[in-house]
Amino acid sequence: MTQPFIIAIDGPAASGKGTLSRKLAARFDLPHLDTGLTYRAVAHALLESGKPLDDEDVAVDAAKSIDLGKLDRNVLAVHTIGEAASKVAIMPYVRVTLVEQQKAFANTLPGAVLDGRDIGTVVCPDAQVKLYVTASPQERARRRWLEIQERGNLSGIEAEYETILTDIKKRDERDMGRADSPLKPAEDAHLLDTSQMDIETAFAKALSIVKQAQLA
Repeated sequence: MTQPFIIAIDGPAASGKGTLSRKLAARFDLPHLDTGLTYRAVAHALLESGKPLDDEDVAVDAAKSIDLGKLDRNVLAVHTIGEAASKVAIMPYVRVTLVEQQKAFANTLPGAVLDGRDIGTVVCPDAQVKLYVTASPQERARRRWLEIQERGNLSGIEAEYETILTDIKKRDERDMGRADSPLKPAEDAHLLDTSQMDIETAFAKALSIVKQAQLA
């Protein structure tokens, strides 16, 4: 293999893109990166060291020190870290720093599977495979509610369906409406609506798309 094989997966919260990404990474023996965790990792580093969340220079320094290959989903999933990450993620130079690291991660042989909100459009516009995974807000809220129930509400998120649905709609509006790297499908992305699919059906469809790209 002379060039990295990159699978870029974008989509809104709770669409199933993370699960699909991990399954595809395992199937093709590729490293996986949930780019949302990179912002949480910066926030976690600042919180752990007692540094301010509103100092961009300090946040950029923290971003430069993050090892993208050693992100712990269980640690970074805590609600307080997510709240802190939302403050860090709006800083332009933090985004620039992390995007460069994400690009380096993807372009290291043998390649990688990356999921997020701007992978196919900004981070890996030349990826061999681009998927845009979505589902209705109602279905995504239901999945998130079930996920929280299974965790025993350890994440600290209120496990009320209507609250979750409202939060998802607000997050969609924020992600799709932001000026910097808005959430949207890449022009050449394959749309995968998982509203009526279980994970195995969605995985089979995604797997077919990837295999077709390998033959091209």
